[in-house]
Amino acid sequence: MADPAALHARLFTIDTHIDTPTARLMRPGWDFAAPHEQSADGSQCDLPRMRAGGIDALVMAVYTGQSARTPAGFAVAHEQAVRVFERTNEVIRQNSTACGPALTAADARRLKGEGRRALYLSIENSYPLGLDAGNVAKFHRLGMRMLGLTHMLNNDVADSSTDPRGAEWGGLSPLGREIVAECNRLGVVPDASHASDATLWELLKISRHPVILSHSGCRAVCDHPRNIGDDLLRAVASHGGVIQINALPYAVVNQPEDGRTAAYAAMLMRMADQVPTPELRAAASAEWDRLEKAYPNPAVTMADYVRHIEHAVQVAGIDHVGIGCDFDGGGGFPGLNSVADYPNLTAALLARGWTESALEKLWGGNTLRLLN
Repeated sequence: MADPAALHARLFTIDTHIDTPTARLMRPGWDFAAPHEQSADGSQCDLPRMRAGGIDALVMAVYTGQSARTPAGFAVAHEQAVRVFERTNEVIRQNSTACGPALTAADARRLKGEGRRALYLSIENSYPLGLDAGNVAKFHRLGMRMLGLTHMLNNDVADSSTDPRGAEWGGLSPLGREIVAECNRLGVVPDASHASDATLWELLKISRHPVILSHSGCRAVCDHPRNIGDDLLRAVASHGGVIQINALPYAVVNQPEDGRTAAYAAMLMRMADQVPTPELRAAASAEWDRLEKAYPNPAVTMADYVRHIEHAVQVAGIDHVGIGCDFDGGGGFPGLNSVADYPNLTAALLARGWTESALEKLWGGNTLRLLN
């Protein structure tokens, strides 16, 4: 069997959803260039572990939790997102000998050739755009090249797959359609992870460019609303898009209903009408930590995760599947629990007979096609 480390050196490898900017880089004193241990600080990504995992590029997600959909709420969320972009760009500049910003596929390949890691920037949840489609261009100037339409609640752009109130727009809102047009104009890849099925169907209908699901799974393998069904998998593929398989445990394996869904929904709804002040964000973070302890993740194995990859390949084709583990955002399980662990996944796929050409597409080729 081929050596995974040697394969990673030859191939271009990318994970399209890492929450390190909001989760770690905004913490005073947290050093992206220093080695960290998950057991010590909970982190799953830093430059030393990127090197250990043979990962060439990451899409660093700027996540903004959703609160009041009011001028005051939008203003605070917008300012917060700008600060995270600026901090992330500052960290990249500070570590320019080890990594660099990527705006195109050519940038990423050039950085690999220089022995540096490529870092793309994305937004997870369009809430900080407020009601102004022109903010797509503003964040594009800050480096955004992928835009996640929703998170766990509906917003003014589109319906989420997990809002306990159900659909609000029946897919995209009128503002959402403007935002998709702006993404197409600027070369920003629309990201439908977290979006409702109706949102994704409409997105596929109106987007002039392929779309991505930066961290999603297969509903046929795990019946979770965040995952997508086979009809949508085929539609994403026929539109030229890519699904990046998520390692979030409760979206990888089916589990009995234990109250988790209702508890998280109640927490989200308590925050939904409040202005996202630092105090509110701290309270939300504490409540999230409490719920994670109250509702521990189900046991997941590498075989469970590979089942999603191979199902997606069977349905959508090898040209339309990639990797998006959601590290530093809840993703991970024993054997694939940080960016240092990617070779374990490659070894598991090699053991199942995957060829180097198939791995080249899964690990980077498919994704770079969208990031041109």
